Amino acid sequence: MTPAIELAGVSRLFGAVRALDEVSLAVAPGEFFALLGPSGSGKTTCLRLIAGFDRPTHGNVMLDGENVTNIPPFDRSVNTVFQDYALFPHMSVAENVAYGPKVRGVSETERQRLALEVLELVRLAALADRSPAQLSGGQKQRVALARSLINKPKVLLLDEPLGALDLRLREEMQIELKAIQQQVGITFVYVTHDQGEALSMADRVAVFREGRMEQLDSPRALYERPRTAFVARFVGSANVVEGELARSITGAPRAFAIRAEAIEVLATGAPVPDGALCCEGVLEDLHYHGATSRWHVRTDAGPAIAAVRSEGLPTAATARGSRVRLAWSRESIVLLTDT
Repeated sequence: MTPAIELAGVSRLFGAVRALDEVSLAVAPGEFFALLGPSGSGKTTCLRLIAGFDRPTHGNVMLDGENVTNIPPFDRSVNTVFQDYALFPHMSVAENVAYGPKVRGVSETERQRLALEVLELVRLAALADRSPAQLSGGQKQRVALARSLINKPKVLLLDEPLGALDLRLREEMQIELKAIQQQVGITFVYVTHDQGEALSMADRVAVFREGRMEQLDSPRALYERPRTAFVARFVGSANVVEGELARSITGAPRAFAIRAEAIEVLATGAPVPDGALCCEGVLEDLHYHGATSRWHVRTDAGPAIAAVRSEGLPTAATARGSRVRLAWSRESIVLLTDT
């Protein structure tokens, strides 16, 4: 199957700065693909190269098997949804959505039909005559999405589109975006620094760090089998155990990751399950999160380890400053390639 998008050895240099460094990846047709990483990691640069807003210093960008490296944005079957919506304030919702077909010379009757069709898809048909100023943030984002979908692009690029929304609305829009993508079957490439967004929506996720692709995998594989310390920490905030602490636990200095929710918090001297790994330390702090509590333990070897438990707030026997024992199964650790 020909990839919908392919980057082949793509680099983008700005003077001595490598915004992208020899990135190669392929996105399947109809895939929801996420580019995840902190600010400055290269994910937005990658998106701009796919869109045609920028050109690579080295390498090629392919769309549906065609080399589009030197083709301008308006000649690519790609549309982009931005975080700031970029709606025309003097136009109604329907006029904003129908703007693309209008530029292409589509008749007024046909573009009105197309606008209504796509507004129904995003559940905004009843607001077609409103101005953008009368809409909520979530409604504006759906208008921006409809305006991009009306052109029936082969690829839709989304650059942190939910970043301006509050938490509850972001979570609602994540569900809506995934449902719309599955309904229209268009390839989505989604840029975010929020690992929760990437894990909940994407079929696959590319994790970026300092211009390089650190790991490309399914959300589950990224979370359960990170290859590097960076991915382990960035995707789900795992504990990375290395050096003397690793040696004291496993007998070898090889770094490993252990998820906070896989760790059992026990009283000092409590029995440890057969075959389990363990260490001891002092409970430094505890944060209550409703259904769970996050325990921060300073180990006797020095580094701190976090554990997430569902027991709620600590009892008198496990107050801050108490000594505790941490235990987890050997199968729950993931060996890392670097630190």
